[in-house]
Amino acid sequence: MILVVVAMLSMTAMHAEDEKVNSVNAYDMSVNIEKLGEALSLSTDQEQFVDDVHKAFCAEMLNAGNASKDERNAMMKKAIRKDLAYMRYILTKKQYRKYLLLLNTTLNNRGLND
Repeated sequence: MILVVVAMLSMTAMHAEDEKVNSVNAYDMSVNIEKLGEALSLSTDQEQFVDDVHKAFCAEMLNAGNASKDERNAMMKKAIRKDLAYMRYILTKKQYRKYLLLLNTTLNNRGLND
């Protein structure tokens, strides 16, 4: 009987660990910047700025993914607002609208949108 309980606890712990890993992976927002540049028709200068901003965004999103459940949502929203503020400055209106669409689709696909 004790052996069954120990086995069940081990399986539950492994399952919880797998959920945490999948949860953190959802917050990995890294993309191919060259492909993003093509999709948004970025100039060389814009691509460089977008790359820098996106690297910071990825780091903030990974930090959010590793944060406690209580802090995670607030950290994610802050990272997204900051990213969008910088992108609005870098991109034209047309490029920004397309970026919003791509970001929103990515967040939806990863289950991160409310």
